[in-house]
Amino acid sequence: MKRDVIIACDFGSAEECLNFLDKFSHLERKPFLKIGMELFYSAGPEIVKKLKEKGFKIFLDLKLHDIPNTVKKAMKVLSNLDVDMVNVHAAGTKEMMSAALEGLTRADGTRPLLIAVTQLTSTSQQAMTEQLLIDNPIDATIAHYAHNAMEAGLDGVVCSPLEVGKVKESCGPDFITVTPGIRFADSAKDDQVRITTPALARELGSDFIVVGRPITAAVDPVAAYQRCVEEFLTEEEFIYNPSNFI
Repeated sequence: MKRDVIIACDFGSAEECLNFLDKFSHLERKPFLKIGMELFYSAGPEIVKKLKEKGFKIFLDLKLHDIPNTVKKAMKVLSNLDVDMVNVHAAGTKEMMSAALEGLTRADGTRPLLIAVTQLTSTSQQAMTEQLLIDNPIDATIAHYAHNAMEAGLDGVVCSPLEVGKVKESCGPDFITVTPGIRFADSAKDDQVRITTPALARELGSDFIVVGRPITAAVDPVAAYQRCVEEFLTEEEFIYNPSNFI
């Protein structure tokens, strides 16, 4: 498994997304993209198919959370989109996650990576205690959710870089950690609480970082993407020609 930077394409329409991605058309190596609820609900499965045809890897971020049978059936439908990664909520229990895995696996045994959301990076310890009535420390809760996901057969979890160490300790070094909440040192925090820079995420052991507004809202999105790449990946992991970014 190769680590990577994933751009969160949180756009309201297919046109807006495609216009944004045109800025990256000259790159030899196409960015890994996250398609979330806003774009998927607006543009539907067709935007996923179109981006796959253009050669992009896709993390379909729909965070399924329902009864096991419903999630299983939904995953069976999503498996036909040939995405590279998809997710559920770990709070849906091991039974739901196992059902998701079963539904996602195709007849030939192939499937996308399946990961589980532990706690959103906008969730604070105070919110967990006062609103969700979870009194355990947030990192312990996330490690426990991650262990449940591993036991259900999933490939990894979504967590903040701050919890990567606990997750790896609980689930092993090969258990994938996909980490949003990434901001440059000179960027606004927006609505995120548990955040780090790309460089710190690398030090903490994140396998994938998901970066949205610091790239999509940047004056020069390609330069912002390049900055993420330079801070997060080693030269061996991402070999690029600087002229590609001009």
